[in-house]
Amino acid sequence: MEKLDFNRIHKYHQDDLDILIDINSGSLHLIDKITWDFLDFLEEKDWQEAKKALAAKYSAAEAEECAYEVQSLIEKGQLFSSDEMVRNYVPHTEPIVKAICLHMAHDCNLRCGYCFADTGSYGGNRSLMSLEVGKKALDFLIEASKHRQHIEVDFFGGEPLLNFEVCKELVKYGKEQGKIHNKIFKFTLTTNGVLLTDEVQKFLNDEGISAVLSLDGRPEVNNKMRQFPNGNGSYEFIVPKFQHFAQTRNGQEYYLRGTYTHWNRDFAKDVAHMVDLGFKEISVEPVVAPPEMSYALKEEDLPVLCEQYDELTRHYVRKMEAGEGYNFFHFNVDLSHGPCLPKRLSGCGSGHDYLAVSPDGELYPCHQFVGDEKFKVGDVWQGITNYDTCRNFQSSHVLSKPTCMKCWARFYCSGGCHANNLRYGGSLKEPYELGCKLQKKRLECAIYVQIKKLLAENA
Repeated sequence: MEKLDFNRIHKYHQDDLDILIDINSGSLHLIDKITWDFLDFLEEKDWQEAKKALAAKYSAAEAEECAYEVQSLIEKGQLFSSDEMVRNYVPHTEPIVKAICLHMAHDCNLRCGYCFADTGSYGGNRSLMSLEVGKKALDFLIEASKHRQHIEVDFFGGEPLLNFEVCKELVKYGKEQGKIHNKIFKFTLTTNGVLLTDEVQKFLNDEGISAVLSLDGRPEVNNKMRQFPNGNGSYEFIVPKFQHFAQTRNGQEYYLRGTYTHWNRDFAKDVAHMVDLGFKEISVEPVVAPPEMSYALKEEDLPVLCEQYDELTRHYVRKMEAGEGYNFFHFNVDLSHGPCLPKRLSGCGSGHDYLAVSPDGELYPCHQFVGDEKFKVGDVWQGITNYDTCRNFQSSHVLSKPTCMKCWARFYCSGGCHANNLRYGGSLKEPYELGCKLQKKRLECAIYVQIKKLLAENA
């Protein structure tokens, strides 16, 4: 047998399981110690020498059986499988926009310490999107989505509820235009919760609008970074609103979304706190910030952060086994089907599938680029005019990133966040290294918990 390419598999140990991933096919295998050792030998030796080494450690019969099972998996295309299908991938040459992020407000009623949007202003004047601009943005999306029937709109900011009346009118307009043009709109609103009144909650529920609710966890953690302009913390003001809102929609169609920083590296406790508050849909993500910022995560934080993902994994499994399960966004990995090939290779689709719209109608690759004129790709009146930037983003998929093509997680993370790669990796095609390491760790945990679910279902 020819020498095997070990860039095509990944094996790891997580608590009580030894897990083997075939990267190209997505096949997952639970393996025993002898198979683990055989793969170790194969990485250094040819097939026959590895079998001899295995027989010396175990027995000839056990070595023969193990080698036979591994060879069978290889022949079935479930181990060391070919990447031919992936290598032949050709992306679309023109953008087909399926989602837009509407910056309803370049202003905010909080002053969060880690805000990438410069406390909501995005480095410019504080402003609100007009109804005229919003309607033109929806018209643009209908046209730019071409054959796609399902299209998505995220009301974003700053704080979009500072512009609630326009949000309401745009939902009405979108649904009217959807009927005319055979499009189905899905709306989402991201809010800090300060203006999440009973009226707003009723509107979101009546119109079936998903919500992303910002909370960082324990009171002392949230209040350190998420403060009002006067310096007071926001936890006590927003948590009752969030709890009531989650109850009104039976715990569905929302995410409680937090950020952990250098100051709460023990973020597993924040997730556990959110669960104790009664929330079932949770996402807590690492801050991305210049290294000189006091709250920025550092390379030396990695061991603690990895331990925290392990602790969070155990908490997740304990709750699941006790019938008190919750949904942690980054543990959502579909082991049976997963995303299509283009999604696996290009990720979020910023710059071609997904665009952001500033309050004055300018188009950018995503919300993190808004206000940076270098990345402006057009406006809602003329549509996309800077196709070179769109194509540059579109061509920055996994297959074009040398570092990614050596990484086992390439078809799960899709090459990482374009904005983070540009700012902290150096280019669209150079990944943000610290983010990569954290992503790989949480993917290992995610795959583990999904396997535990399958084992529990089939017990």
